[in-house]
Amino acid sequence: MISEANWPGLGWPGLGWPGLGWPGLGWPGLGWEERPWVPRISPSLVSAAVRDRHAGPYRAALVPRIADLAPPRLPGDVLTLADDASAEIVRFDAELGAEVAPFASALLRSESASSSMIENLTSGAKAIALAELGSTERRNATEIAGNVAAMRAALDLADRLDAAAVLAMHLALMGRVEPRMAGRWREEQVWIGGTSFGPHNASFVPPHHEHVPALIADLVMFTRRTDMPVLIQAAVAHAQFETIHPFPDGNGRTGRALIHAMLRGHRLTRNVTVPVSAGLLTDTGSYFDALTAYRSGDPGAIVGKLAEAAFAATANGRQLAMELRAIRAGWDDKIKARRGAAAWRLADLLLRQPVVDAATVAAQLELAPQNAQRAITPLAEAGVLTEFTGFRRNRMWQASEVLSALDEFAARAGRRVR
Repeated sequence: MISEANWPGLGWPGLGWPGLGWPGLGWPGLGWEERPWVPRISPSLVSAAVRDRHAGPYRAALVPRIADLAPPRLPGDVLTLADDASAEIVRFDAELGAEVAPFASALLRSESASSSMIENLTSGAKAIALAELGSTERRNATEIAGNVAAMRAALDLADRLDAAAVLAMHLALMGRVEPRMAGRWREEQVWIGGTSFGPHNASFVPPHHEHVPALIADLVMFTRRTDMPVLIQAAVAHAQFETIHPFPDGNGRTGRALIHAMLRGHRLTRNVTVPVSAGLLTDTGSYFDALTAYRSGDPGAIVGKLAEAAFAATANGRQLAMELRAIRAGWDDKIKARRGAAAWRLADLLLRQPVVDAATVAAQLELAPQNAQRAITPLAEAGVLTEFTGFRRNRMWQASEVLSALDEFAARAGRRVR
């Protein structure tokens, strides 16, 4: 049963209803449908009053198809902001492109950590680096390492973005922590807010799972369009993805990886990952408000939010790059090794992989395993590397200065506006 229920934006093209949306923006808001609900609550666990509140039909969102809609008509100030932010992203990408090897990895890891912080997953740079080397000791760090893998998958698949690519991003994100749901569309109703008993008191109920494959196919078609500015297109696609909510978990992080796939696929970025999630961290409340506004038919709010985040992200990213350059330059006077020795290549590697073991050094520098220690020893003697396990075997080393710079980046990103 379809219900209007006084929602400000009804829109379901398959039913022939025009989306009312936000006046003047020409973008449809959500419609709603009633769905039956069978309570999953054991009578012995809750009161009759609670069971009654979670009985009967509920309302799930009907999400408009957007692949063939005219581009949204945005206010002039939002268009100007998006244009300026796009130019800033291009400048940032070009500036760091000449030194892409260390900064591409550092920025990608920083973006992944920031995206996870929005989901209240926090971990230090050292724990994340250990998780990337295979440690599962800390679940949050393992999940953030999965986010790094999802971001890499997004960039690798940017030129062939389709439903399978979105599933691959989610598999990379969740495969180590939730393998049963990783890389699969959800097969049940989900909801945001409220209680675990049912969707009736939720703040938002995404579309029924039977609509997910078709909505994702429509979204993929939208991402391939070339008739609107890329930053605007990426912001709208991200908000649409979060509204579809195609997975039981990991939607926010996958949706933010989608932004980067689009920026790279449409060539707004070519070299590095702009840590836009770090920009969103400065005011996550307005970020979630912008997603809510999109569902009412106002795409301008999420476009403006992404553009503002780009400015904050590039400023923070430039500071990180400056600090990493200074750290690496400072090592030149400390390392006592002949020029051309593997120790110098290891010094460069540490900017993008600040925790290493002998096997990693051998693999990354293409050395025989027995020669890895020859690269490590000069850096340990110079104080660039510190052994932190205390073991005689399976030892590991950290570049503390790099880890501190990455943690300081995260701290700057996490400072909220008042």
